[in-house]
Amino acid sequence: MTRPIVGIIGNSHLINDQYPAHAGGAMNSAAVAQVSNCLPLLIPADPALVSVPELLEACDGFLLTGGRPNVHPEEYGEDYTEAHGAMDRARDAIALPLVRACVERGQPFLGICRGFQEVNVAMGGTLYPEIRDLPGRMNHRMPPDGTLEEKFALRHCVTLTEGGVFHKLFGAAKVMTNTLHGQGIKTPGKHVVVEGLAPDGTPEAICIEGAAGFTLSVQWHPEWDAANDPVSRPLFEAFGDAARDWAGSRQSGRILTSA
Repeated sequence: MTRPIVGIIGNSHLINDQYPAHAGGAMNSAAVAQVSNCLPLLIPADPALVSVPELLEACDGFLLTGGRPNVHPEEYGEDYTEAHGAMDRARDAIALPLVRACVERGQPFLGICRGFQEVNVAMGGTLYPEIRDLPGRMNHRMPPDGTLEEKFALRHCVTLTEGGVFHKLFGAAKVMTNTLHGQGIKTPGKHVVVEGLAPDGTPEAICIEGAAGFTLSVQWHPEWDAANDPVSRPLFEAFGDAARDWAGSRQSGRILTSA
């Protein structure tokens, strides 16, 4: 049976600080292929190369990955400062309208870290440029030293809304996660429901109220050890099921395939 296609939204990258490339973490592709049981397809997130309607036709679902560049604050009505860090305007131009189109169509997506923040901004929400600078907040950034295992180690719990979609998916009211982000949700966008909070109140899990499709997004990085982690595995499995449902609906003609 042909696997559904999951478009992985990549990042602009310079190899050796010189050669332009479109990049995506290998662990994202592995999670999609091995846990979601879908065909991973790396998308060059640049409107000069691809369009949202083309992506909607080509793919059955989308993985909005993490990345060092942040969503430009102009996208949520704020001025840029050095605290906002590096930007990727080309990815903004693809990812934000793609999220809105998927919500409207019911086409599934899974947001991770920057992708989590993209979903909130796409729906009209805002972001804090640096969580650790806020009173009472912890440092959510990646540890500067250590092995990958140490950087992606579980660091705090996330408390989930009782009876919410994440609670039902994980079968627990609290889960342990890694944390590797600097920015975070300031105000939730329209229909964005926060269903998971870190101990310091930082939003960690969201979905879109009333959306017909799979719209789960998390601030942590579930792609790390996704095949074995008890939180990551059900998340990627459910995402894969949603992509298969979409692909089946497309093949049966029950959905429109134009944007």
